[in-house]
Amino acid sequence: MSAPESSGGKQPGKTAIVAIAGIVIGAAATTLYYEGGAGMTGRIERAADAAKAGLVDAAKLDEAESALASEQERSAGLSEKADALEAENRKLSDALAAAQQPTEQPAAEGEEWHSTASLMSDSKYGDDFQHYDYVNPDAPKGGTLNRIANGSFDSFNPYITRGTPAAGFLNFGGGLLYDTLMEQATDEPSTSHALLAEAFSFPDDYSSAIYRLNPEARWHDGVAVSVDDVIWSFNVLKENSQLYNRYYENVTEAVALNDREVEFRFSETGNRELPHILGDLAVLPKHWWEGTDADGNPRDVTQPMMEPPLGSGPYRIKSFVPGSEIVWERVPDYWGKDLPVKKGRENFDIRKYVYFRDSAAAWEAFKKGGIEDVRPEYRSQYWAEGYTFPAVVEGKVVKKVFPTKSPEPMQGFALNMRRDKFKDRRVRMALSYLFDFATVNRTRLFDLRTRTDSYFVGGELASSGVPEGRELEVLEEFRDRLPPELFTEAFSLPDYSVRGAQRENRRKAFELFSSAGWESRDGKLVNAQTGEQFTIEYLGSSPTDEIIAGQFIEDLRQIGIDASIRIVDQAQEINRLRDFDFDMTTVVLSQSLSPGNEQRDFWSSTAASQPDSRNYSGIQDPVVDALVDKVIFATDREELVATTHALDRVLLWNYYYIPQWYTPEVWLAWWDKFGMPDTQPSYIGVDLDSWWVVPEKEAAVATDGDGR
Repeated sequence: MSAPESSGGKQPGKTAIVAIAGIVIGAAATTLYYEGGAGMTGRIERAADAAKAGLVDAAKLDEAESALASEQERSAGLSEKADALEAENRKLSDALAAAQQPTEQPAAEGEEWHSTASLMSDSKYGDDFQHYDYVNPDAPKGGTLNRIANGSFDSFNPYITRGTPAAGFLNFGGGLLYDTLMEQATDEPSTSHALLAEAFSFPDDYSSAIYRLNPEARWHDGVAVSVDDVIWSFNVLKENSQLYNRYYENVTEAVALNDREVEFRFSETGNRELPHILGDLAVLPKHWWEGTDADGNPRDVTQPMMEPPLGSGPYRIKSFVPGSEIVWERVPDYWGKDLPVKKGRENFDIRKYVYFRDSAAAWEAFKKGGIEDVRPEYRSQYWAEGYTFPAVVEGKVVKKVFPTKSPEPMQGFALNMRRDKFKDRRVRMALSYLFDFATVNRTRLFDLRTRTDSYFVGGELASSGVPEGRELEVLEEFRDRLPPELFTEAFSLPDYSVRGAQRENRRKAFELFSSAGWESRDGKLVNAQTGEQFTIEYLGSSPTDEIIAGQFIEDLRQIGIDASIRIVDQAQEINRLRDFDFDMTTVVLSQSLSPGNEQRDFWSSTAASQPDSRNYSGIQDPVVDALVDKVIFATDREELVATTHALDRVLLWNYYYIPQWYTPEVWLAWWDKFGMPDTQPSYIGVDLDSWWVVPEKEAAVATDGDGR
């Protein structure tokens, strides 16, 4: 979707020049009148009157009359000049008024402005985009959405490595408080629509991108969102957030072109994704962060803090209890409420989050009612057996499956190769042979899950079979540094579903351990040289982790590994993951249908040594680094698919993760207090922001009492 260039274009100050010219000409005309002919004529006429009264000499009177005639002639000329200047002034005033009116002009030559960004194909919404086609644009506002959050919080600054942000904040993106330059679409892959920026443009070589701000964008204090805010935010986030730093690694600087346009300049050309994903930039209020708090202390964006920040988004913090509760309120005069991406959405007046440290207590709270209104279900046991409590039977709680078309996350056991025992590929492969997914799915997951067999599950990006065509050409460059079987065998995970599989898979695991220097002694798997037993500690933060890893831990113990599960609180888990202080843990890595710059954060050698990166396994492989760059700088969709296949295949054959499972749908249960559109966006499955509260239903739920 294209948008016209702004009236000012790239010529800052044009309107101001017109205004100044009008003021100068008006002042000149006034000076000519009062200090030119009119003033002199008055003085001469007064002299003539005095002569007639005998107060002056007659000869002097003749001189005065002669001077009067001459001056009147000159005055007439000056008057004509003044009239001409006044006419010119009126013309300039009219031009100034016209310049101040919004006009639509074509984009500069060679420059196309976009209010929608799509990396795959044109958006289904054209130039007449008014709102998402699934929403109710007249959805009523009001009511409360009650949610449960896990653990605790101690910060309202989500973009730094210290502290645990409160619910409603995001460490990447704007969350409830901040708007981003563009907003990612809910119903189309790899597509974003205008938000703080009304449009963006980029050259054919992808060497830069220009974002033009919406002139209506405002902070909650009424101050306009400025180009300075964008530049300051870019610099602060890139400096303090590892996620932003790696995401925008190829962005060298942000420069103001005028009072509405900022140009992001890149270190390399050909990064097709980069102009688009700059729309994900969260914009923070520079004037607020550089100010002082209620006690007069300077604010510090590099530190955790518990002062509610100023935002520009649809919600602001209403109240909070540190660590246990946060309440957000809808901003009634939110500047963007009528934008196409916002119509019919963000309808709840209040969004309240109450914290629970125990998942079992959170489950009981949902069943009770009034504490959590909507529950995304992640636990197979609850979904299969738990929804039989009275409120479900009576129809007060609704349970529904929403299919999705988006890629599935890669969920797996991350093996921390910063620990020497996991550096050998044969060891990682052996551990993969010991994970019995079939038994776990049958006995613990109620056969509700599907085995993950790719880092890019869902769609055309997952590798399969043996490499061929363009993918094979890409991989040939690295043949001597890759497992030979990668080129001749289709990758497959150990299968425990057939009879005798356990014995055969354990035999292969022992062979691999043996070739890597480990052997069995007295029922223990030990290092053949040192005699030290192989140990694995699984790091988790809830009882669910025991369901995920329990069977695997038991199987590891049976072959002589000293395996254990360590359950810590959420804050400890976050800090240990940030510092990569673990042997093995479960990681969920979300992918898109247009992988790109975020792959550096997942797999690059640079990210492996940076705290708070998502390279949990500590991958430091030049081949992976090179393939990541090939994905980022793919010239077209065909090249992107081929290079992603190659990256996927190399990751799989190196056994950096032990893949677990996924479910291609959203499991959702809710108390029946909502209205919602007839359909939900099939891409993400559910858009909770398109729901609204029905007051009569909300009142009924509130008076029902204990739902159990």
